[in-house]
Amino acid sequence: MPGGERMGETNRVNAFAVAGLAGLACGAVLMALLHVLPYAHGVDPVRRTISEYALGPGKWLFDVAVLLVALGSAAVFGGLVRHGVVRARSAVTGFGALWTAGLLTIVAFEKTDWSVGPSLGGTIHRYASVVAFVCLPLAVLLAARAVHPHSPVRRRLTRALAVTSLLWFGVILGAVAVMLAGGPPWWRAIPLGLVERALALNEVLAITALALGTLRGRTGMMDVTARRGRLRVPC
Repeated sequence: MPGGERMGETNRVNAFAVAGLAGLACGAVLMALLHVLPYAHGVDPVRRTISEYALGPGKWLFDVAVLLVALGSAAVFGGLVRHGVVRARSAVTGFGALWTAGLLTIVAFEKTDWSVGPSLGGTIHRYASVVAFVCLPLAVLLAARAVHPHSPVRRRLTRALAVTSLLWFGVILGAVAVMLAGGPPWWRAIPLGLVERALALNEVLAITALALGTLRGRTGMMDVTARRGRLRVPC
C-alpha cells in the first residue's frame, strides 16, 4: 500500500477510535454530573439504580449520557472492523451490537416507576439492561487478543476489566439466587445502586481499553492483502 494511502487509512481508523473515546468520556462525565446536580436529590446512589434519574427532571441528561456512550461504543466497534481486527460478521461485532442496541433501548423505555406500578416499558428496560451488561464484557473478552496481539500486559488488563464486569453482574445474580432460596428481595439484599454503578464504570473502562488498543495497533503496522485475507505486518 503506498505511503499516502496508508496514511489516509490510518487517519480514518484513528478517527473511529478518537470519536469512540470522546463519546465514552463525555457520556461518563455527564453521568457523573447527574450525581452532583440538583437532579440527584432524592436518589440514593447506594440503593437506587442510575436509571432512577430518568424518572425525574434529570431525564434529558441521563438520555444524552447513555446515547453518547452508545454512539461512542458503535464507533469503537466500527473502528475494529475498519482496522481489520475483527470481521464485520463475528461474535465480537454481534455482542457489541447487542450492547449498543441495549443502551438505545434503555433510553427509549424508562425503568418502572414503582410508585405507579409495573409497566411493559419498564420490563423492556430491565431486560435490555441485562442484555447490555452481559454482552459488552463478552465482546471485550473475545476481542482482547486481536486488539493487543503483541502486548500481553494490555491484553490481560483488558480481559481483567471484562471479567470483573461479569463478576459485578454475578453479584446481582447471587442476590436473585438468595431470594429464590427464601431470602430477602434481591434488590434489597445488596447495595444495588452501588453495584450497578461499579458495573457501569467497569464496562466503560473495558471498551475504552479496546479503543486505546486500536489507536496503538496502527503504529508501525500496515495492511497487505493476501490470498486468504488481510494481514498486518511491520512497516
